[in-house]
Amino acid sequence: MRVPLSAAFILASLASCGAPQPPALPSGTKADRIVVVKHQGWLTAYADDEELVTYFNIGLGNAPAGRKRYEGDGMVPEGDYRIARDAPDSRRPCSLRISFPNAVDRAYAAARGRSPGGHVEIRGSIPLPRNTRDDALYDGGIELSDPEMRQLCDIVPNGIPITIRA
Repeated sequence: MRVPLSAAFILASLASCGAPQPPALPSGTKADRIVVVKHQGWLTAYADDEELVTYFNIGLGNAPAGRKRYEGDGMVPEGDYRIARDAPDSRRPCSLRISFPNAVDRAYAAARGRSPGGHVEIRGSIPLPRNTRDDALYDGGIELSDPEMRQLCDIVPNGIPITIRA
């Protein structure tokens, strides 16, 4: 079967499309704060109260509505935390760990005899075999596209605050 040239061009163009590229930032740009607004699906990085970049349609755990309370609940935390850089993982070159649980989270879970969980992170997409899903990889985490994650890792120093709002 012969494919018309215009159809072949369209198919080739679609095949070469990846995730949209985030806007370019000046070399050496560094964020001093991150804000996530869960109900909007936005993550914004700031420097000196000026917006540097906003990523839209971010992934929010297995259960995006509600506040993370316990280990394994699939929810994303809400509150004030810090960013802690993790060592690179073979599946993703950069991830930014969120300092969950904080004292409020620990107290809430402890009062109910539960573990609050931990190791919540911002990460790029993780390639999985077709038709599979590892829920542990998504439990309470925030996911960006790989190009967005590479950019965020370039501009986020260790220890900056992150606020996650409903």
